[in-house]
Amino acid sequence: MQAGIVGLPNVGKSTIFNALTAAGAASANYPFCTIEPNVGVLAVPDPRLERIKKYIPPEKLIPAAVEILDIAGLVRGASKGEGLGNQFLGNIRSTDAVLHVVRCFENPDVIHVDGAVDPIRDIDTIETELCLSDLDSVQKQIDRHQKKAKGGDKEALAKLDLLQPVLKLLEDGKPARLLPGALTDDAIKKGLRESGLLTSKPMLYLCNVDEKSAATGNEWSRAVEARAASEGAASLVICGQVEAEVSELDAADRMAFLSDLGLTEPGLARLARSAYKLLGLQTYFTAGEKEIRAWTFREGAKAPEAAGVIHTDFERGFIRAEVYTVEDLEQYKTEAGLKNAGKLRVEGKEYVVQDGDIMHFRFNV
Repeated sequence: MQAGIVGLPNVGKSTIFNALTAAGAASANYPFCTIEPNVGVLAVPDPRLERIKKYIPPEKLIPAAVEILDIAGLVRGASKGEGLGNQFLGNIRSTDAVLHVVRCFENPDVIHVDGAVDPIRDIDTIETELCLSDLDSVQKQIDRHQKKAKGGDKEALAKLDLLQPVLKLLEDGKPARLLPGALTDDAIKKGLRESGLLTSKPMLYLCNVDEKSAATGNEWSRAVEARAASEGAASLVICGQVEAEVSELDAADRMAFLSDLGLTEPGLARLARSAYKLLGLQTYFTAGEKEIRAWTFREGAKAPEAAGVIHTDFERGFIRAEVYTVEDLEQYKTEAGLKNAGKLRVEGKEYVVQDGDIMHFRFNV
């Protein structure tokens, strides 16, 4: 699962992405390794790993992670191929969610492409380009499905029922994610995903503020938060400059620096968790002497699918899962204690895995 960072020029997108890269080199707590020049893997901080470690001491801890793609900057006319528009839109299309960096700071040394700071105008600029690109795509899909629907094709008729109200939204300059049911109805979510629409992807607005606003936000970031709430999106306040400085400090100095700013953790840790949630991901754990590991699974997945995250053989030959919770481990201390208390459950193929489950899979292939 991959989230793409987007934004206009000079909003701090590259500063934040570069801070991610530097953070990985400086901090074992938040590892980040670049696997391509513009793609990285950001660990998701999870205190439950340390809680499990107290009772099952491992050789190593392995956190969950999300993949972050740094996408080329956008200019007006991207939907018509201006600048790096085609590359920009194509890269967004390949991601599962969008992290939209919005400039919420004033700095006379950093010129704004439109002359003055106005985060809502900037959001509208990017959203307009995405809507225009989707409008062209949806119209082509409707034309194609209408031809099939004339012959009574049920699938084509269902696609038209989905795409026609989406077309109306896009014509009004509104994103496809505002379609009723787009955030809650699994069938609608699947249909939009299959249609490959840019504006249907989950959106997280990153309000890039100045240092003095890092803990509290400011008037601009609050305007973005209100905009996000109105369209079912999420928002997060982060200071790219602070993150860049924090990434160069050792652990002790890092926490002192953050404390002076009124922060309890790096903004990148909050970003990792927010991106994870945005992608609809949850975590289960495997725990043993060699490692305690957080595994990422799709929310609502059943046990065989979750087992397949480890290896496809686990899903193909799934027999059962032995499951317990972090809270029960803390109460009963050992797996033997859990068994004696009846807290180590045996679950079958229909079990819906819960966030935070500690699992051991039995399989045969």
